[in-house]
Amino acid sequence: MKRSSLFLVSGISTVLCVAGCTVGPKYQRASAPAAAHWDVAEPWRESAPKDALGKGEWWTVFHDDELNAFEHEALQSNQTIKISVARLEQARALAAIQISTQFPQLGTTPTAERQRLSGNRPPNSNFTVVGPISQNSYTLPFTVSYEVDLFGRRRRSIEAAEASYQANAADLENVRLLITSELAGDYFSLRQLDTQITLLSRTVDALTKGLDLVNSRYHGGVASGLDVAQEETLLYTTRTQLTLLNQQRKQFEDAIAVLLGKSAPDYHVGPRDLAGEPPALNAGLPSDLLERRPDIAEAERQMAIANAQIGIAKAAYYPALNLFGTGGWQAADVAKLANVQSTFWAIGANVAESIFTGGARRAQVHFAQANYDATVANYRGTVLEAFREVQDGLTGLVVLDQAFQSQQQAVDASRRNLDIATSRYKGGLVSYLDVVTAQQTLLTNEQELAVLQGQKLVTSVLLVKALGGGWDASSLAAIRVKAHPKDIIAP
Repeated sequence: MKRSSLFLVSGISTVLCVAGCTVGPKYQRASAPAAAHWDVAEPWRESAPKDALGKGEWWTVFHDDELNAFEHEALQSNQTIKISVARLEQARALAAIQISTQFPQLGTTPTAERQRLSGNRPPNSNFTVVGPISQNSYTLPFTVSYEVDLFGRRRRSIEAAEASYQANAADLENVRLLITSELAGDYFSLRQLDTQITLLSRTVDALTKGLDLVNSRYHGGVASGLDVAQEETLLYTTRTQLTLLNQQRKQFEDAIAVLLGKSAPDYHVGPRDLAGEPPALNAGLPSDLLERRPDIAEAERQMAIANAQIGIAKAAYYPALNLFGTGGWQAADVAKLANVQSTFWAIGANVAESIFTGGARRAQVHFAQANYDATVANYRGTVLEAFREVQDGLTGLVVLDQAFQSQQQAVDASRRNLDIATSRYKGGLVSYLDVVTAQQTLLTNEQELAVLQGQKLVTSVLLVKALGGGWDASSLAAIRVKAHPKDIIAP
């Protein structure tokens, strides 16, 4: 073997061996504190049968057709979701840009030129002709370049870009979860107000009839003017509450309109009383939450990005090897451009290495490491916040269920109290103040019962959101951009 060939083979072997190196730390998911089980009092049972959350369409566990229709419309028309979809496409494009660096870059810059050389030009041994010269020049060059990934800078860049793509995919799922859960919460709050408005409207009708009765008794000399004033006071106060609740209802209606991508002034939701009970949900184990929350998955992918950036920063300490080649055709006569004699070419390589940078590379590594530490803290904080939200949801449902049951008993007792007070008043045994007080107590208790019912459903929505809405982090494995041989000739 010739000496030059031996050097060439040796050099290629060395480059291939070195190209397998990747500097920087290997990524490992940081640990996060997780409890062994949820702290939930009776009557919660870990082993009790519970409904599972449907993949993607978690709201169907509430068995409300109107809510289902709203959610589907929001997924199609919500502007915040559309922004996240566009961000995901941007991340995919950026990942594709990094993938493209695995292939050589080929370009061309054809030129056609006519020039005149001065007759008074300085003497040049290459030109024997004296006097001005006019000449043509046609060039069809091609250039190819490729940077050998000696120390894994490109591989780390691709790793960071793909992790960013996956982080954006998790962010999109998180946005969808936030929008759909906010919509469900607003929907149940709207229905809670509808129930309260129905109660107040019914109470206004009852108080109006009661006022007619008191007026009749007053004109008959049986009741006093004080009885009339007391009933009027309660009637007008109830009407005021009804007006204010209608205003609150409009606010929730407008919020739903925005979530559905509609104009608030033109959008209306028909009234309907609150119905249904919160579904039984399987909270699973706290450790399961790490794979079921898209915001946790996004925070974990941010750690992967930051870890890859450390490798990119460390790769700056090592030289970069660039291979290049130039070739094409050049002639003074365009008809001779394709002639073999018109060809030219050159190949070569260069190695670039920064020797002194004033500490810039070291500072960049420190910056990347500090950024990684921040993403680890953010990841652990996100996990802790997720545990808190689930625990609050579980505890809240238990407490609200107990409160709802006792409040139902209070409503039943208030109705009996009103019936007794009304009978005793008609019998002349008590003043009308007892009736007014009983009416007000019943209304207050009925309103509180409606509020508790709404809070139970809204808390169920928050618990579903805290549990991740049936999402699974394993779906991120398919979110990647792969290189294909055909990409070599892609524009």
